[in-house]
Parts: sequence; C-alpha cells; structure tokens
Amino acid sequence: MAIDPNELKNRKIGRVLTKMGKVTREQVHEALEVQKTRKLKLGEVMVELGYVTARDVQEALAGQAGMAFIDLEKVELDEKTIGAVPAETAQAYQIVPTRFDPPTRRLEVAMKSADNFRAVDDLQLLMGFKVSAFVADPAQVDRLLKKHYSKTESVTEVVQDIAADKKFQALAGRGESLDLDAVLEAAEDNKVIKLLNLVLLQAIRDRASDIHFEPFEEEFKMRYRIDGVLYEMVPPPKHLGAAITSRIKVMANLDIAERRLPQDGRVELVVGGKPVDLRVAVLPTMHGESVVMRVLDRSNVEMSLDRLGLREDDLSKIQTLIAKPNGIVIVTGPTGSGKTTTLYAALASLNDTETKILTAEDPVEYDVDGLCQVQINTEAELTFAKALRSFLRQDPDVILVGEIRDLETAQISIQASLTGHLVFSTLHTNDAPSSIIRLLDLGVEAFLLTATMEAVIAQRLVRTICPKCREPFTPTEEQLMELNLTPDDVKGRKFMRGKGCDHCNGSGYKGRMALFEIMVIDDEIRELMMKHASTGLIRNEARKRGMRSLRESGLLGIYEGQTTIDEVVRETLTDE
Repeated sequence: MAIDPNELKNRKIGRVLTKMGKVTREQVHEALEVQKTRKLKLGEVMVELGYVTARDVQEALAGQAGMAFIDLEKVELDEKTIGAVPAETAQAYQIVPTRFDPPTRRLEVAMKSADNFRAVDDLQLLMGFKVSAFVADPAQVDRLLKKHYSKTESVTEVVQDIAADKKFQALAGRGESLDLDAVLEAAEDNKVIKLLNLVLLQAIRDRASDIHFEPFEEEFKMRYRIDGVLYEMVPPPKHLGAAITSRIKVMANLDIAERRLPQDGRVELVVGGKPVDLRVAVLPTMHGESVVMRVLDRSNVEMSLDRLGLREDDLSKIQTLIAKPNGIVIVTGPTGSGKTTTLYAALASLNDTETKILTAEDPVEYDVDGLCQVQINTEAELTFAKALRSFLRQDPDVILVGEIRDLETAQISIQASLTGHLVFSTLHTNDAPSSIIRLLDLGVEAFLLTATMEAVIAQRLVRTICPKCREPFTPTEEQLMELNLTPDDVKGRKFMRGKGCDHCNGSGYKGRMALFEIMVIDDEIRELMMKHASTGLIRNEARKRGMRSLRESGLLGIYEGQTTIDEVVRETLTDE
C-alpha cells in the first residue's frame, strides 16, 4: 500500500525509509554508526551497506519533501503534453511534463530531485500554469528529455511561426486601440510565452546584462547587451509588442491596464540551478511601451576582492582601506562600470559575525546574507539622507550609501565617518580626482572632507579578447597616436586582438575586465583639498604619489594581451 507523502514530510531520512518498510531500526542504527567514520550522507551509507537501492533513497527524499515518486516507465506522453513546455525550458529546469489539461492550465511535471522545488514556482511564473510536481528516477528523466526535447527551437523559428499565425495577424494595425481583453488573450498564448521564455533563457545563457524590448513606428525590436555592447535579435511582428509587454508585466506583477506611466518591478527565477533576478522597467513612448529587463545573475557576481581582476598593488591598497575603523571610501564611474560589484566584494570581505553592515541602495540589486539592506523609496519619502540618519541609531560598523546625490546625504555620511563608522558610497564622475571637486561643489566644507575622506576608486569596464580566436597583430601609427604613443615607445611589445569566431559571436571579445584608478588621500592631497585646488593639480600630485591612471591601467591590459587599443581608447581619457 502506497504511503501518503504528507506522512513522511520533514522526517529524518532513516525514519522515512523505516516507515516505507525498506529498512529496520537496527539497520538505521548500524548505518548511523558507520556514518560517524565516513563523510557520507546516511542514504549513501545504507546503499553502500546493501540495505537499500539508490532508487529507494530517491523515493525517501521525495517523501521527506512531501512529494510523490513517479515511475516514468508507466507514463504515456502525448503530443499535447510534450508541446506544453518548450524544449529550452524543459532542458533548463531538467523537468518532463507528464500530464497537461489546457482548459484548466494544470500541468504535472516529473523532476530529478525534490531540491528542484523552485522550478515549480518558475514554471508557474513563466508559463502561467498551475503546476504539480513529482520526483522521478534521474535516468528516466534524462531518457525522456533526450527522446522528446533533444531538438531545441530557436528564437527565429518561433518568430516565423508567430508571424504565420492568423490569430496574431488580427492584432495588426490596431495600435493603441487594442482592448485589454485582446491583449491579455495574446499575452497568455503559448507561442508568446514560448518566445519570451526563449529570449530570457538565451540572454541568461549568453550572460547578457540587459534585455531591451523597444517599440518603433514600423517595427518592434529585441536587443541584448553583452559585455557592454547591444546585439539585435530577430524582431517579432510589430503588432505582437503589446502582448510581449503585457506578458512581462504579468510576470513582474505590474498593472497591465496602466500604459501612460512608468512602472518598475522584479522577477525572481532559478535557471540551471542558479538564482537569477530580473529587474523590470517599463517606460511609455510614442509608439508603445519600452521595456528593459536588467539581468542580475548572482552566480556571475564576483563577491570577492581577489576575483575582481585587481593587480597585486591595487588589491593591497584596497585591503588596507577597508581595514580602517572609520573614514569614507568612494567608488566612482559611469553607469555600468562595475561600481556595485566592487562595493559588494568589499562588503563581502568585511561580512562576518563581529561586523554590523547596513546598506541603503536604490535599488537593492543583490540580496546578500549577513547585510541589512534598505531599499530607498522616494515616493514614501525614504531617501538616502533619511535612511542614513536612522542607520546611526542602529549601531553599525560599516555603512554603504548607494550614491551621494546631494549635500544632505554627503553631510550625514561625513557625520557617520566622524562618529567612528566606515562609509562606502558612489559618485558619477569621470575619474578619481574629479570626485573631490564634485563634493566641494555640492557644498561640503573642505575641512570636513579632509578629515574623513580616505580614498577614491575610479573604474571602467573594457571587453577582453576572446581566448579562442586571439591573434598577434601590429598596430598602425594612427592607432598608437590615439594612445599618445609612437612606434619607438612600443618597440618589442606584443599586441593582441580577436579575429572573431563562433565562441564570441564574431565580435573578437568575450567577457570584461575592470580598469582601476585608486587615489589614496594623504596629507599632501589634503592640503590641496583645503586650498580648493583644481582637478589637474590634485591629479598630478596623486600620480606623483603612485596613483595609476585609468589610461595607464588600460595600457597594462593591452601590453599583457588582455584587451585592445580600441577598447581602452573608448573607455578612458588621455593623461594630460
């Protein structure tokens, strides 16, 4: 007689196997004794002792999670069930649909492990189904995936299929006159859902940082940003724009009926076992709503200083700075220059049981264990300044202020530093010395700034040469002139570039690296700050004292064969 999984839920594995009649209590006790001398799970020990099979343990783990175990050998799959889940989704989540009822949109799926519970939530979010899950033998799941889902459809094929569908052609030419019911019906269609899922999965697989859905007068574009550069995909029919936008709104819990005001939302997924957050921003434009989805793949974020690509001397400087008991450290650069990653890496190195860390962010990009993170909400009048004031009553050791935007935030940051806190923040300036002038221009008193400022770190991201197709080349005199160099200056040095291959989509680049400019504030620079010296004077003094400029960091990257002249010229200014 089958046992109700609810009777086994949350019980210890030995108790579950006993309840299932697979082992005796004596055998469990014997396995527990053996486990004390082995670094194995209890189920693995019992398999080794020959008391149970691996499948018995799988059934027990399913029961422990309150899920039933299913034998896929006894399940017959029809085309309707197989077609309910796109091949890319089935492969990404390692699931097989076992039953599908279109009228009620109920879907039953088999998965390899009860640990894959997030797949159920994601399928409900992505597909709009009511999902029930079972656990099955991993070998059986693999066999059915190979049999039914080995051929994956491309975005191009799905777009062509939609373009030929008369149901969607009826939406053409109706513009903003589309009623809400028609848009919702199209947004819930399996083909639209399949297209959007393909776009999302491909973007995450290609490590895109953003996905753009853009309505224009004659077309609807879809573009990815990979390594800082936008790439266009095959565009779907223009009249499908409203349906795609509405589907994204449904996923992000936004108001579908609101088409006149900007909206922001968030979607949380687990793709291939990795947590991925999608930050959604909807903006009304002349020809419809433009949507940008920022892909926040936590597994891509290097939460460690020694994995940021810092040179040894720069890493040593930063480690010295974050070890200080108080002071202000500012990271500066344009949007998308990697400031957040650097700050999270610094906080991760300080994140222990003895340190209280508070952050005020707009928005909170990554949820990090051990940090008390506050989401700024200007509509509710929760500003950086208001959050900071409250922080000082929370007894923190380290504070992160997402951005210093005004004098009030700057003053409270200084006050926090003066009262014994280490403060991290960001600014939007071109280089490290410019940050001093920017803060003074905001109205910060020079004597307060000199008393609290410890360092400014400027950074940029440049694309790195694809390792599969890199080749040596000789730069022209014109290229060297862009770096203010002559052929004599680079005599004996090697230059590399990417030829372009399938691995890098023909671009010659794969991945990005950071260039750093670290200006440590010492007494000489403090004197210049007190005198309100120009950016040029502060820069010259900092370089005399060992600061490596962004352009110099870029040159080192070129000479080491990591990046190209074009990338460094595009992202950095000449040193004058």
